[in-house]
Amino acid sequence: MPRPTAAQLAYGSCTVILSTLAMLLLSQTSSGLGIVMITLSALVLGLLVAMTVPLPKPVRTRAMPVVPVLKERAPGRRETASVAAAATSEHVREPANP
Repeated sequence: MPRPTAAQLAYGSCTVILSTLAMLLLSQTSSGLGIVMITLSALVLGLLVAMTVPLPKPVRTRAMPVVPVLKERAPGRRETASVAAAATSEHVREPANP
């Protein structure tokens, strides 16, 4: 299990403290059982907040593989008759005197 970051600790601690104070003030409880239940629920809420804070994304060290594209199968590229004839024609030298 990775160690918590500073942001996770800060968000979780603030959530526990503020939610405990808010619930104690709103409920106006004075019994020991009520205070324990509020404290436990604030701790659970703080853990939930701390665990849902987004973790920093790992840095990629490997490069993405490059997929070669063949010219013959490239979509959207068509050869015309003049381009095909020009590409296949070769210069032929024949002797002038047989």
